[in-house]
Amino acid sequence: MTDQQPSNSSPISAATPMNAASIPMNRVSASTPMNANPLNTVPKPGNGIGKNILSVDLGRTSTKTSVSREPNNVVFIPSNVKKMTMEEVRSGVFEVRATDPLMDLWMEFQGSGYAIGQLAADFGANLGVGQSKVEDALAKVLSCAGYFKLQDEISVVLSLPYHSQEQFEREKNQLISQISGPHIMNFRGETVNLNVTKVWIMPEGYGSLLWCEAQPKKGPTTPDFTKVSVAIVDIGHQTIDCLMVDNFRFARGASKSEEFGMNKFYELVAAEIEGSDAQSLSLISAVNRPKGDRFYRPRGASKPTNLDDFLPNLTEMFSREICNRVLAWIPERVTDVILTGGGGEFFWEDIQRLLKEAKINAHLAAPSRQANALGQYIYGEAQLSNRSAKA
Repeated sequence: MTDQQPSNSSPISAATPMNAASIPMNRVSASTPMNANPLNTVPKPGNGIGKNILSVDLGRTSTKTSVSREPNNVVFIPSNVKKMTMEEVRSGVFEVRATDPLMDLWMEFQGSGYAIGQLAADFGANLGVGQSKVEDALAKVLSCAGYFKLQDEISVVLSLPYHSQEQFEREKNQLISQISGPHIMNFRGETVNLNVTKVWIMPEGYGSLLWCEAQPKKGPTTPDFTKVSVAIVDIGHQTIDCLMVDNFRFARGASKSEEFGMNKFYELVAAEIEGSDAQSLSLISAVNRPKGDRFYRPRGASKPTNLDDFLPNLTEMFSREICNRVLAWIPERVTDVILTGGGGEFFWEDIQRLLKEAKINAHLAAPSRQANALGQYIYGEAQLSNRSAKA
């Protein structure tokens, strides 16, 4: 993280976590995430510390963002970003202001226009698979702040893949440099003044551990994650992030991120459908819908393809590939694994079974896709509480 690596003295004591494990959520409800807020009602910051905390999980499918620790208030924004001229991006100002802002996210910043999310996808932007998450991070963070109507001083919490300590530190410093300080933007036609006074960055997946530990204890068989060797396996779109944590001490030497994620699975699915695009938001949405409702029609096709005809076999095969990679990495002292991320939930049933065969206890963060953003928010709360106590 920016000031320090996770330790027993920093996020845990201030966040007052309870000994807990997570309860697996139904795959249908969480694998098709919906922004739960009604049209044009934006969640308000809810930290009670007198500071605005913005948590941003820079996912490659969706940016997950929150200004509270309430799971239903985590907002999903497709990760597409399109840089445009200011004239191009302003062309939507004639539309009725009552339109859903998540379908029409645009802003002007430092002389350029940016379309974000679905609007960017409509203009041809893809998900940026293969890029560093530092790219477009500032545009995504500012759009999240604009969506939540944040103003003036804010603190931001993010995460990055942990390919190596050297790369993590380099990209962390790049992000801090980009995001810290004052920013003036025109967000959907309105001027927004922000001053980012603090930026915290943690390894991707660590937020899920904080979130799981902060939940009420669910039973005598659930472990105390502060007292065991636990692995967090965050199966995202672009990477599998494997973090080793001993008694809440982040084991840097034993942790790693691997460039292998859900994008490889979507490529397998796309290969079965003529004319399909593995980065299509519609294809990704269809894959994550409930069985019986998984239909996808690529542009130009006369009829949709039923993904259920081949998805179960691909899912089982890909689950084994992920599990083989996890078992090849997992340190011998690990007793428990927390699966998280969109892929963690999607492949939960198969991977849980395979880990059980290896005598490893598996837990699913709940809600899996929101857990990182929520845990990051809790970390921000803890840091501000520590600073307030020392002041």
